Amino acid sequence: MQPIRANELLAGLALAGPEPITAVVTDSREVRPGCVFVCFAGQRVDGHDYAAAAYRDGAAYIVANHAVEGVPAQRTVVVESSHRAMVRMAANYRMLFSPLMVGVTGSVGKTTTKEFCYAVLSAFGNTLKTLGNENNEIGLPKTLFRLEPTTEYAVVEMGMSNPGEIERLVRAARPSAGIITKIGVSHMENLGSRENILKAKLEICHGLPDGAPLVLNADDDLLPTAAVPARLRTVWFSAEGKDTADVYAVDVREAEAGTAFTLVDAKYGRLPVRIPTVGLHTVADALAAYAAATRLGLDPVRAAAALADFSAGGHRQRIEAHDGVTVIDDCYNASPDSMRAALGVLAARPGRRIAVLGDMLELGALEEAAHRQVGEWAAQSGVALLVACGPRSAAMAEAAAAQGTPTWHCQTAADVVGYLRQHLCPGDVLLFKASRGVGLEKAIEGLWPAHPAAQ
Repeated sequence: MQPIRANELLAGLALAGPEPITAVVTDSREVRPGCVFVCFAGQRVDGHDYAAAAYRDGAAYIVANHAVEGVPAQRTVVVESSHRAMVRMAANYRMLFSPLMVGVTGSVGKTTTKEFCYAVLSAFGNTLKTLGNENNEIGLPKTLFRLEPTTEYAVVEMGMSNPGEIERLVRAARPSAGIITKIGVSHMENLGSRENILKAKLEICHGLPDGAPLVLNADDDLLPTAAVPARLRTVWFSAEGKDTADVYAVDVREAEAGTAFTLVDAKYGRLPVRIPTVGLHTVADALAAYAAATRLGLDPVRAAAALADFSAGGHRQRIEAHDGVTVIDDCYNASPDSMRAALGVLAARPGRRIAVLGDMLELGALEEAAHRQVGEWAAQSGVALLVACGPRSAAMAEAAAAQGTPTWHCQTAADVVGYLRQHLCPGDVLLFKASRGVGLEKAIEGLWPAHPAAQ
C-alpha cells in the first residue's frame, strides 16, 4: 500500500489529521506503526477485543462499531458497519490510481475468468489481481489497497450474497470494463429467484463509466433479457458457437494438456487459441477475458495468445496423477451449473469414472431439487460410481441410485477416504467437487498425503 494521508483515507468516515497511513489491516497480527486497524465482530473472534493492543502496537486509528476502552476517542472511528467502512476507505485509496481495470462477477466461473483476465492483461504490463476468492466487502478492499503507482492493469472479482453488495463494490473499484459470466442459482437462499440474481449482478453497471464495455454470456438463458443501460457497450461471447455473438468459439477440441479452438471475432477475424484447461465452460471464461481486453483497446493477437498462460488457482480443475489414479481436483466451490460442467469433464476421460460430490450450499428452497438434479446428471454422464458426501447429498445419491448408478452416501471427508481406500484401482478417474464449506479437499489430502494441499 502506498502511504496516504489519514484525512484522505478516512474521508466520509471521520475527521483526521494529515499523518501518513501505511496499511489497513483486519488481523491484529498484521498491525504495524501507522496503520488503520479495522474491527470485525465475527462468530468466533471479535476484533474489538484486540483493538486496545493494536493501538498500543502503533495503529494510528481504530475503526470500530463502538468506543473501545484503551483507545482514545480521537483515534477511534466509530462506524455502523465495518464492512462498509472498508469499502469506503478502499474507494478513497482507489482515487489515487488510474489502471485499466476489469471487474468480474457472475454466479459461476468468476475466479477462472479472473485468472484468464490476469493472463491476458499481464501480457501487456504490470497487473494486479484478486487473490483467491477475496471478492467480498473485505476481500475487494484488500485488493484495492495493493494498488501501486506502477500498476498498469488490474482485474477484480466481485461476489455477493445480498442485493446492493455488487453496487458498493463496483463503485469503489470503478473498473474500465465489466464481465458477467452466468446467472445461476448460487445465493438463491437470500435472493429468492434467478431473476433477482440477475438484477443483483447487473449492479455492476452502476460503477462503469460511459462507453465502457460490458461483456455478457450469450449462452446464458437470462442475460439476453437484461436491461443494460444504453450508455454502456454490450459485448456478447458464446462458447457454443453462436455466430450472432461478437466473440465466439468454433472447432473446439481436446488438445495436449488442454483445449484448442478457433476464436471468431466479428471485429478482428479468426484467431487460433490454446488454453491449459478442459471443458466448454472454461472456453467461455477465456472468451470473456479476451472480449474485455480487446474492447479496452488491447491487441487481439497478443490477447488471444496470452490465454495459453492461464494458471488455475488451488482446487480448481487441477488434474493430477496419484498411484495410477487420475484425480480431477475441483473442490474450490460448487453450484448445480458447475457440477454439471465438471461431470462433463469427467465423462470425457477414459477409465473407470468415479464422481465424489459433496453438498452445495446457499441454495435455499431449491436445495433438495438441485441435489437430485445433480444425482440424475451423474447417472446420465455414465459414472461407474457416485460417492456423495454430506447431509444434503443424500438426495443426490438417491436420485442417481434410482437410475441404476452404484452409489455410496457418507457424511464426512474422512468417510470418503476410508471408502475409497478399499475401492480404488489403477486406471480410475476421480472427480472431487463440492462447496468449499464441505472440506472435500481433505479427502484428497488423506488419500495422498504428498498432495500439494497437504503440504
